[in-house]
This record gives sequence, structure tokens and C-alpha cells, in this order.
Amino acid sequence: MIKLPQFRALGLALLLATVGVTAAAQEIKIGYINGERVLRESTPAKAAQAKLETEFGKRERELADDTSRLKAEADKLDKEAPTLPEAERNRRQRDLVEQDRDLQRKRRAFQEDLNQRKNEELANVVERANRVIKQIFDSEKYDLIVQEGVVFAGPRVDITDKVIKALNAGASGAGK
Repeated sequence: MIKLPQFRALGLALLLATVGVTAAAQEIKIGYINGERVLRESTPAKAAQAKLETEFGKRERELADDTSRLKAEADKLDKEAPTLPEAERNRRQRDLVEQDRDLQRKRRAFQEDLNQRKNEELANVVERANRVIKQIFDSEKYDLIVQEGVVFAGPRVDITDKVIKALNAGASGAGK
């Protein structure tokens, strides 16, 4: 039984074999893009990451400070517990449990907000990259540009650097 990724690879191989047969009649122009590199190395992707760090850095530091403070209070209670009256020890333990719950809630909210914003910024970069890829496809008359599911791609068909350069050029001259 052929699994979906294997089926895709087989389908692409058959397509390329068919294209190879017709290539005798005309030249076929194929390009490959490493999407991960585009999202890691392009100026818009780096700008989006910096924007997120600026936007969420303060909250992240506050969470780290709260975590340190809670740990210090827990350590202090551990040291003082043997000498504390039982009622005081129980009260402080309840307080620590409540503070920990509050901290966990803040962490979850932070992570959800961060993930949502990352997805928004990523969608913007992907949209811009797709426009650049379409421009390259049209202007350089490619027959096929592939991105996902490629097992191997030689440097002759890898146009990732071209896409990154075009994105970077657009980033310096355009807004969002």
C-alpha cells in the first residue's frame, strides 16, 4: 500500500518522467524553493520575528520574574517549615499553590497570544513570498515551481536565493 507522501513522490516522479519525454520537443523550466529557508532567512521573516520579540518581550520577562519570585518563596517556605506553626505553614502552602495556578494561567494566555501573533506574522510573510514567487514564475517563464514534498533538488533548479533576494528588496522598499 502506498502512503500519501510516497504517492506524492511517485506522482511527481511520473510527472517529471513524462515531462522528460516531452522535453525533447521543448525545454521545460522547473524551479524549487526551500520554504523553510525563506521563512528563516528573508528580511521580512526576520523583521516579523523582531516585531514579535518586541511585542512579547516584556510579558515574557514578567513571567520569568514571577517564576523566580515563586520559586524563592517556595524555597523560603521549605527552609522555615519546620519552625512554623502548622496553621501558618498550611496558609503559606495554599498561597503558593494559588500563586502557581495564577502563574500557569498567565503562561497559557501568553503562549496562546504569542502563537496567534506568530501565525498572523507568518501568514503575512508567506503571502508576500507567494507574490514574489508568482512574479518570478511569470517573468522568467517557469513551467513548474515546487516547494513541498521534494526529496532532492539540485542547485540548478533551486531558486530559493532568488526568492529571498526579491523578498529582501521588496522589504526595504515596501511597508506591510
